[in-house]
Amino acid sequence: MFYACIVVLYSLLSICSTNDSKIKHASKPVRLFTEEELQRYDGSEEGQPIYMAIKGVVFDVSTGKEFYGTGASYNALVGKDSTRAVAKMSLDPADLTYDTTGLTESQLQSLEQIFKGTYKAKYPIVGYTSRRVLSEDGSPNTEFKPEDQPSFTIKDEF
Repeated sequence: MFYACIVVLYSLLSICSTNDSKIKHASKPVRLFTEEELQRYDGSEEGQPIYMAIKGVVFDVSTGKEFYGTGASYNALVGKDSTRAVAKMSLDPADLTYDTTGLTESQLQSLEQIFKGTYKAKYPIVGYTSRRVLSEDGSPNTEFKPEDQPSFTIKDEF
């Protein structure tokens, strides 16, 4: 009886391991940041990384501490999704938001160029804002695709 159980267990494990090779897994987990959590990475705490989000993508901008650290010229952009401010090249507190409503075509093109040419090129992606990954009702956004994981599917995480 013991031998029969071992054979069955081995058979099941063999079947499972061959099926696992057909399943695509994300190369990295997708980390979600709420607005409150992202605020903790504003450069005010020594030794803590400095994060900022653009288009719902959270970047670690710690290597640019001279620009983004406490008292630096772009510190207002960190610890939040600053999509609108980047698009408008503005540090106005009213522009420090994810909301792109009312931006001109030129501002949206500028946003895309800065997003790809500066942030994606220079800084590692550490996660995504919950607003980008989740729908308004809290369910997974099936249209979500991580910028750094083109083969990702929402099923990999949820």
